[in-house]
Amino acid sequence: MAFGQWIHHKDGVMVPTYGPCRLVHDDSMSILRTTKLSTAVPAVETEIVRVLVADSGPIQSQLLTRALKERRDLEVSAVALDGSALQDYMQSNSVDVVLIAGNHLKDFGLLRWLRVSHPGVATVLLTENDDRDLVVSALRAGAKGIFLFANTPFSMLCKCIQCVSRGEIWINSQQMNYMLEALSEVPTLRVVNSNGRLLLTPREEQVVALVADGLTNRGVAAELGLSEHTIKKYLLRIFDKVGISSRVELVLYAVSHGEHRPAEWMPSTA
Repeated sequence: MAFGQWIHHKDGVMVPTYGPCRLVHDDSMSILRTTKLSTAVPAVETEIVRVLVADSGPIQSQLLTRALKERRDLEVSAVALDGSALQDYMQSNSVDVVLIAGNHLKDFGLLRWLRVSHPGVATVLLTENDDRDLVVSALRAGAKGIFLFANTPFSMLCKCIQCVSRGEIWINSQQMNYMLEALSEVPTLRVVNSNGRLLLTPREEQVVALVADGLTNRGVAAELGLSEHTIKKYLLRIFDKVGISSRVELVLYAVSHGEHRPAEWMPSTA
């Protein structure tokens, strides 16, 4: 993958660069002083990043751990790709970055647990493909980086580790496009009866999805570009169609009968 395709995130801003971690802005200014400067170059202390490799494949895990241990700036350990193994290790050891083998990951519950239980630890998903659903789901679950292990040089993985350990995000341009597309989509929830027949119009499905997501009538109205009065009318119509009488019942019904799907944006005049 060409260097120009990588995106480097610093202080909440996506910055295109010609290689990850090459552009860093620390909001400082260079000040000229009249005093004589020493010509001696001070020794730079290498900051050690503590890395934990979590993989269910012992051979691959050993090879990756061995390669990373060759780096003087990394302190590397490995555990099985298992929630209890990760929990046991991280209870008694300090970790800065966790590398997780994405191809062996059953779901994203492990990423969510790491985000909630260890918010200071950066998680990088190692994967062999740029699958859109995988990228979006992993970043939503808390991953700080998506690394395409199959077709990216090993040296870039070391840069990725350093970047995420500093609080930055490691994604390429394609992965960033996936996230932008996901953010621009209006969610809908397809509501069907026991026979699989659609009960609601596309606009009503959008209203249900936003209500189920916790938005108030005002929030739903702002999201869809409609008035609160119109949203109230939609809800009354939805209640009548589904046979319920409250927002709580609607959310419960949506959870048990709904089917998530992407949706086209519908103009506010619809």
